[in-house]
Amino acid sequence: MPNKIYFNSDFPNITESNKLFKRSEGLIPAYTQTLAKGPTQWIKGIAPKYLIKGKDAHVWDADGNEYIDYNMGIGPVVLGYCYDKIDNAIRNQLNNGITFSLMHPLEVELSEKIRSFIKNAESVRFSKTGCDVTSAAVRVSRAFTKRDKILCCGYHGWHDWYISVTDRNAGIPAAVQNLTFTFNYNDIESLINSIDDDTACVILEPFVFDEEKNSFLKEIRNVCDKNGALLVFDEMWTGFRIAPGGAQEYFGVTPDLACYSKAIANGMPLAVLTGRKDVMNLFDKEVFFFTTFGGETLSLAAAMVTMDEIKEKNVPGYLSKQGKKLKDGFNKIAADNAMDYVKCSGYNCRTIITFDAKAGNPLEMKSLIQQEMIRRGILWGGFHNMCFRHTDMDIDYTLKAYEDVLPVLKNAVDNNKIASLLKGEPVEPVFRKTTNFNTKPKKNN
Repeated sequence: MPNKIYFNSDFPNITESNKLFKRSEGLIPAYTQTLAKGPTQWIKGIAPKYLIKGKDAHVWDADGNEYIDYNMGIGPVVLGYCYDKIDNAIRNQLNNGITFSLMHPLEVELSEKIRSFIKNAESVRFSKTGCDVTSAAVRVSRAFTKRDKILCCGYHGWHDWYISVTDRNAGIPAAVQNLTFTFNYNDIESLINSIDDDTACVILEPFVFDEEKNSFLKEIRNVCDKNGALLVFDEMWTGFRIAPGGAQEYFGVTPDLACYSKAIANGMPLAVLTGRKDVMNLFDKEVFFFTTFGGETLSLAAAMVTMDEIKEKNVPGYLSKQGKKLKDGFNKIAADNAMDYVKCSGYNCRTIITFDAKAGNPLEMKSLIQQEMIRRGILWGGFHNMCFRHTDMDIDYTLKAYEDVLPVLKNAVDNNKIASLLKGEPVEPVFRKTTNFNTKPKKNN
């Protein structure tokens, strides 16, 4: 019988997951289309590999095991799985067609709605993925400023201009690698020391998990203005989660361009670039940015309803309230167990659990918690990505699971036996390092 959401004496049976995984070998490189969903991020031999159903904040794997989900599609599912109003909007539009030979009215209607939400949205363009619009922002910034260099902070997708600064940069020409540089979050001096008169734009995630300090975003705005570089917010995670108008609204800082995806359509593929009209006008003739599926109507219809729900139901407020319960509750349990080497941090809508290497291998510690949370019916990747359907019952159950699981980790640390308690291979690191990584300050004159 498949596992349900309570303590299970046995780990979930993942026979069907393993069969599918075996079929993918040699067929799908790296086994996955999305790194964070793939096998390297889940304890091998214990975690399910394929999900087939979702409802509200719960998911079911290929073997029928049920879990509370704190990944939510790696971000897009902000309202919950199979949210009735969204699904009905998609069905209604499906009756009339998906992609057409001319433009569709939803392109205008959604653009107007976005402009009413987002301060800098004098002009709006659609695409399908986050890296589409971050790359478009970089290209139009270069065209507008007639400069080449890019400074970035955070994760911005797989395209050449960004991925060249990571350790997954094979296939990127050296000439491209020499045009993108990094600076550190909450470190305005690292930006000042890197920016120069060939910097086209500064692009960053308004926050990842670290909380902003010393008006960092306003200081970046000032540095860009003094230098003549454009400021670009990558709001894949902050958009519509931290506030209806995203980080622009929450922090009171207006970028020249801003990029959105994930939460805007509750799981449907849609990405948006917003910005100043004088910059965005370059897409009329000078800068080429067009795609067959940019006006695909099912995603546009989903976004229309998603945005209304986010504002009318104050979804950001709900995410913050429920996320705060998890963050504060986790940290209290850790403190009660004298576990100063593990903590939950970040803005309430999206928090992360981190481990201090002084206590042991952080990846092994993460894997042990993941293993035990999965055993209790919680799909746990080290994050709390909150959605509008995470109920009080879900939160209470999760905190009770932490009350059971954190002492397991403490015992393993105290007795130096973390690795021996793992039932499978631990998770692997990813390259998404956002500080002190390939920083290249400006050259001295």
